[in-house]
Amino acid sequence: MRKPLVAALFALVIAGAGAAPAVAAPAPEAPASAPSSASVSVSVSAKIADSSAQAAAPTLQAVTFAGTVSLSNCSGSVIRFPNSASTDPALVLSNGHCLETGFPEPGEVIVDQASSRTFGLLNSAGTRVATLRASKVAYSTMTDTDVTIYQLTSTYAQIQSSYGISPLTVADTHPVAGTAITVASGYWKRYYSCNIDGFVYRLKEGDWTWKDSVRYTSACQTIGGTSGSPVIDNATGKVVAVNNTGNEDGETCTENNPCEVDASGNVTVREGINYAQEIYQIPACFTTGNKLNLSASGCTLPKP
Repeated sequence: MRKPLVAALFALVIAGAGAAPAVAAPAPEAPASAPSSASVSVSVSAKIADSSAQAAAPTLQAVTFAGTVSLSNCSGSVIRFPNSASTDPALVLSNGHCLETGFPEPGEVIVDQASSRTFGLLNSAGTRVATLRASKVAYSTMTDTDVTIYQLTSTYAQIQSSYGISPLTVADTHPVAGTAITVASGYWKRYYSCNIDGFVYRLKEGDWTWKDSVRYTSACQTIGGTSGSPVIDNATGKVVAVNNTGNEDGETCTENNPCEVDASGNVTVREGINYAQEIYQIPACFTTGNKLNLSASGCTLPKP
């Protein structure tokens, strides 16, 4: 998975001193302000997408930073489901490995855990316009997928009225190969544009395994801090996945070096290629009032 920023930058410093890069358990959260441009380079294979190429993308105007958020060490977005109401408590989507209490263990599912975590709400230009606060972790896991969903103390209507910003809508259908997408990182305030290259039967990284993951084409060279970014369909503006990892060094199935495993058990390593986790299955698990119901019809998320 994309390391939280403190761990990633520490690994870079150690590597520069001649030692092997450190791959860490969750590190203390970094300050909320974004680091200087001098700390952008996280690994040899992780290069920020050329901003001129981003500007040239013909459908990029469908995507802005409005509704994205910055976490202390990751990215995220304020999301709604197709049936969410304006009076519902707002939700923030990020990765399971961005959870402030540490990486969930394989097989672990966290629901309704108290949280007062804060998020920097961005407008369309990427300017922080507000600080939002969680009331709880509604759902978090790194099993089968890599997601954390926070419930906020504000409703969608309150956010809209105070800041003029609407949530991003989560698509409730499976993403399609070839779709032009943009990964919008609230942490770095950067876009990464490419296409969905295909889907991975099983993506294995360290002790964790994810099902039916999204593989990007090579143009999306996401880096540490982009974890949890919404993956947005350029044509519809809907969120079709959540950015989470990439193979940095060409290693096989180790942390920060996920491998692809097909239905027959064959393993493929794609150095420099990055991935996201699907979220189309999540809306079925949230019912009236944005309440989590893992027993709801059609809900296939892992249960505690």
